[in-house]
Amino acid sequence: MGTPGAGCCPGRMQSSRSRPCSCPSLKLREVASMYFTLVAAFLVILVVALQGSVPRQSDFPYKVPLDPQGLLELSWNVSYPEQAVNFQLLIKELHFGLLFGMSDRGEFENADLAVLWSDGHNSYFGDAWSDAKGQLHMDSQQDYQLLGARRAPEGLYLLFRRAFSTCDPKDYLIEDGTVHLIYGILEKPVHSLQAINVSALHGGLQRVQLLKPNISIPQLPRDMQTMEITAPDVVIPSQETTYWCYMAELPEGFPKHHIIMYEPVVTAGNEALVHHMEVFQCAADFDSFPHYNGPCDSKMKPERLNYCRHVLAAWAMGAQAFYYPEEAGLAFGGPGSSRYLRLEIHYHNPLVFKGRRDSSGIRLYYTATLRPYDAGIMELGLVYTPVMAIPPGEDSFILTGYCTDKCTQLALPSAGIRIFASQLHTHLAGRKVVTVLARHGRERQVVNADSHYSPHFQEIRMLKEVVAVFPGDELITTCTYNTEDRSRATVGGFGILEEMCVNYVHYYPQTQLELCKSAVDPGYLHRYFNLVNRFNDEEVCMCPQVSVPQQFYSIPWNTFNRDVLRSLYGFAPISVHCNKSSAVRFPGQWEKQPLPSITERLQEPSPRCPPSPGAQPAAPVPLHLGRLRRD
Repeated sequence: MGTPGAGCCPGRMQSSRSRPCSCPSLKLREVASMYFTLVAAFLVILVVALQGSVPRQSDFPYKVPLDPQGLLELSWNVSYPEQAVNFQLLIKELHFGLLFGMSDRGEFENADLAVLWSDGHNSYFGDAWSDAKGQLHMDSQQDYQLLGARRAPEGLYLLFRRAFSTCDPKDYLIEDGTVHLIYGILEKPVHSLQAINVSALHGGLQRVQLLKPNISIPQLPRDMQTMEITAPDVVIPSQETTYWCYMAELPEGFPKHHIIMYEPVVTAGNEALVHHMEVFQCAADFDSFPHYNGPCDSKMKPERLNYCRHVLAAWAMGAQAFYYPEEAGLAFGGPGSSRYLRLEIHYHNPLVFKGRRDSSGIRLYYTATLRPYDAGIMELGLVYTPVMAIPPGEDSFILTGYCTDKCTQLALPSAGIRIFASQLHTHLAGRKVVTVLARHGRERQVVNADSHYSPHFQEIRMLKEVVAVFPGDELITTCTYNTEDRSRATVGGFGILEEMCVNYVHYYPQTQLELCKSAVDPGYLHRYFNLVNRFNDEEVCMCPQVSVPQQFYSIPWNTFNRDVLRSLYGFAPISVHCNKSSAVRFPGQWEKQPLPSITERLQEPSPRCPPSPGAQPAAPVPLHLGRLRRD
């Protein structure tokens, strides 16, 4: 939950995530109050009607297990015309209720919650929120609307809906990108909402992309074939987190094909353990790669596998099948393409199950009938270099990487390219990522943004609309980091405790431009280190043999040194990497380039708030579920 900001209506505060919304007149409020009374009556009728109805699976196309045991299963659909999400929660083992909701990073404090609870005799459903101490409160504005509850052999189905934006300062603003869903199981009867002790709950979190793009599925060709890249019946290690690597290879002489779609293959019973999966193609520079089947961080893993980094497919829990546009496909096979592939699976096993076997992976759909365009993948953002650093103890430190107009003017075709998907990437300190398209100094369009980004939930996401990029355009990628838990500077690099700021954009037609990124000019950073030495008692070693990371580590991070570094990144010239797939830069002068000048910023969209129904009692909805007892 955000810190309350500008008021939405008299006596009501508006969340900092939202924009101020206009208040209806008194007469409009009276009309709205009558309207919502009728809606409430309709919902009561609907609740009764749904007691015996069976929701069709097609009504809720998106599904994810909430808990590691798979006892809570969430399905949902998105109504963009109504700006609302409809939820279906299947509770396979009902005790005395549960909490379900959303928060900024998956915390139970400052959370927006829908609560089902029972005192052992009567059951209730209500919209609630938790404060900074985790204490629950009934929300004065009931925005989780109950649609129905139904018992079935497999468990209890609970149906409810929630608008994207409610103008309630206690409510979470549902927006594009990652949403941290939280759940808590009530194992004992409770006599009131306020009696629920959040800290004592058995609960957890699940990350999803709630607002899936409403994209029509392209028609697939008749000659389509499939190939499964799956783990060979591995035993999932009995530890919370495992990254498993498995090498596969294409048949000898496999000709060029286009991948036009892919989808997950998850072993039945392991849906709650397989967190995300990726298939990488290896570098064509090597004739062969060693076979390997084991943990990715094992000392036994051959070093050559680090050269398998070209993403062919990526899936994360909650994602559906990925489709390429009808006019493009991702090329694999044929001359200049490696036969070797690396499957990487992230197993999340918090309950430390033992002996679970798994053959999950990704199914590729491909065709020999090549489409008009090869799809390409381009890296945007910051170069992997230690000259870009984040001081320790920062709650929100911003770094920006630039794909400049000079690079796109030189490297893109006159007709431009079309970006249709994107995968954002940072390491553990990343909190927000956004890429914006700018033209002639004016921001024109957000390519992809995630205000609740998590490094533990990375997937290739299809964009709601294709983004056209022309020669002379600029692509600006900004990442926000949190290093409050760190005692020394975090530098850019490949290590998990180092940082990245990347957007892998998927586009067509493929060009020679594979990487368009930047970093601060090293000479200006050297001046920064000299300045720190002049104005601080503690000396920063400027010896030639001392590396940039070591110089950052020796800085005393007072307010002055932090502010000057932040200012340096905001004005200093940059080194631009406008690279071909061979890792060689396009011809031109790329050092000490000026920062792009942006004269006009995009305005934050104002959330569409429903009309206020006026003062209403914060009363829960009673449910007739019969007497509950401990299972």
